[in-house]
Amino acid sequence: MSAHKIIIAIDGFSSCGKSTLAKELAQRLEYNYIDSGAMYRAITLYFLRNFIDFSDHDKVLEALANINLLFVFNEETQTSDIHLNDEDVEPYIRDMIVSEKVSEVAAIREVRSFAVAQQKRMGRKKGIVMDGRDIGTAVFPDAELKIFMTADPEVRVVRRYKEMYATNPHITIEEVRHNLELRDYIDSTREESPLHQAADAILLDNSVLTREEQLETVLEWVKDRATNPHPQGSAVH
Repeated sequence: MSAHKIIIAIDGFSSCGKSTLAKELAQRLEYNYIDSGAMYRAITLYFLRNFIDFSDHDKVLEALANINLLFVFNEETQTSDIHLNDEDVEPYIRDMIVSEKVSEVAAIREVRSFAVAQQKRMGRKKGIVMDGRDIGTAVFPDAELKIFMTADPEVRVVRRYKEMYATNPHITIEEVRHNLELRDYIDSTREESPLHQAADAILLDNSVLTREEQLETVLEWVKDRATNPHPQGSAVH
């Protein structure tokens, strides 16, 4: 793999495996992995814990001023965990109560400005993989490699259900389906940086791809983009 480091921006719908791919890429390339979704989840957790009214502009700004986010490397998992005001909140940000509110919080203009400013700073030295909803369109519009991930909706529902069932055996697949449908709607129709595929992003439909097939495919794209930064986007199914 080329020593020339680039920015890899991965966007897409919930439960398409964005974080899984991003983490694996970062490990193989020895890049830094930034989970933008974890940042929005941590902010949402803070808002919920402190009973912040999402519609109260002043309260939102006041809350953001009291939030410090940091990614800390976890030796056990070999990845980075999100810390909120010096507390490792990785175990709490995947709870359903956070999942139900995170898209609403992420749609708030002040929240997005707060998070995007931090994300841009993280990318200054390149050599990063970041996943989210607007990484290739708003955070890093000049990223050398942009990927837009999707998968069949029912495949995504089953994936998320299995993930959540491990920690919440009382969850139902109908609850998961409703949550994903709602998040897709909010993410795609919000006023601030709605979810959509960047014109120069490569579409990756991983409905039937194995993790290994997916990783090897994208590693080839990285190799290509490291030497040829601006080829036209294409699609892989």
